[in-house]
Amino acid sequence: MKSTSRNKHKEKQVGSKSSRLPGFYKRPLAERIQIIADWAGLDSDEAAVLNEQGLTNELADKMIENTLGTFALPLGVAANFQINGRDYLIPMAVEEPSVVAAVSNAAKKIRAGGGFQTSATDPVMIGQIQVLDIPDMDAAIAAIEANKASLLETANCCDKVIVSLGGGAQDIVARPFPNTPVGPMLIVHLHFDTRDAMGANAINTALESLAPKIADLTNGRTSLRILSNLADQRTATARCTIPADQLATKDRSGQEVAKLIEEANAFAIVDPYRAATHNKGIMNGIDAVCIATGNDWRAVEAGAHAFAARDGRYQSLTDWHVDENGDLYGEITLPMAVGMVGGATKVHPTARVAMKILDVNSAPELAQVMAAVGLAQNLAAINALATVGIQKGHMALHARQVAMAAGAPEELIQQVADQLVSERRIHVDRAAQLLDEMKKNVIE
Repeated sequence: MKSTSRNKHKEKQVGSKSSRLPGFYKRPLAERIQIIADWAGLDSDEAAVLNEQGLTNELADKMIENTLGTFALPLGVAANFQINGRDYLIPMAVEEPSVVAAVSNAAKKIRAGGGFQTSATDPVMIGQIQVLDIPDMDAAIAAIEANKASLLETANCCDKVIVSLGGGAQDIVARPFPNTPVGPMLIVHLHFDTRDAMGANAINTALESLAPKIADLTNGRTSLRILSNLADQRTATARCTIPADQLATKDRSGQEVAKLIEEANAFAIVDPYRAATHNKGIMNGIDAVCIATGNDWRAVEAGAHAFAARDGRYQSLTDWHVDENGDLYGEITLPMAVGMVGGATKVHPTARVAMKILDVNSAPELAQVMAAVGLAQNLAAINALATVGIQKGHMALHARQVAMAAGAPEELIQQVADQLVSERRIHVDRAAQLLDEMKKNVIE
């Protein structure tokens, strides 16, 4: 997609709420919580979840086995996002410094070009049935094709709610593998629209109901029956155009920076060693939103990386290039199997509050928001890499963690961190030395 206009600096805001929060990070924590509570219309109980650890030990004990307690992560909010003309604040649960600040800054640059334009396919997941010991592969495939309507009806009997909402079984596809380490096998795919659910339970239940019929039709033996996390029928796409002048630095013009970003992306397209780190940066943002909203970040990670290798070579999930007007165009498409119902999304108190802050109306909308976050997070990383280097901003924030790890009291954390950054020696042992020196100076 090419940019068609250079007049992208004017914001088009739909609705009255703006995700622009200037100086938000400077405000006291309690004030930040109140601002977000007002934004999202949180009641007092919901706001209290943000003030305290949302997941109690008693609730955690009902969620997993052998519970010992809970493990908390910082929950932040990314600002400046404008997606399809609407403003969003994005909850993110992440322990890594600079992620939230970086993605908010990138979203601000993208906002200047009209924000993100996003789309998503229908939420169709794939379930797989493995069939072995088939006497006649061609006859088995023909039998499945001839009985497709009946098989789809069987699959739809498993979840009447999803079917009533317009979802359910969409297609049956037979995929033969004549040469495997254990001999020929047939893999039968069920394409199933899960609507606003991630859909693992619905898919797996439907596969169990199909397996006996598949065995009869093929005269084979069914083995594994499980969903696939390569959800390439369920993708989300985000696009943006950034006016070149938004990328200018003290030392470089915006056009120069746009070209550097294009070159950095090309590196990730041709080299899988670079692509792995490039895509990890994308997932820094997407994973953080998944965790905050109670979605399965492991499933999304698996799907994204498999999708990156879909052409037989692992490469970048994004495309960044300078368009015909000299502006920077970016695009990402990746599988996005996320849901709004079931699982931790509805059970975890903090996830419920995060979903209320996000205020999305469907799983495809949630997928589009996450795709936009991934594109912005990627821009932040390669923009830094191509200009000042990744360490400058990231290390300044990381130094605070190092100071805390060395045992710095609250009143000395920033002082120690600043010294570490100035020396470019961001190590726990150096932080400990600085603390000792500071203590001696106080005694003397």
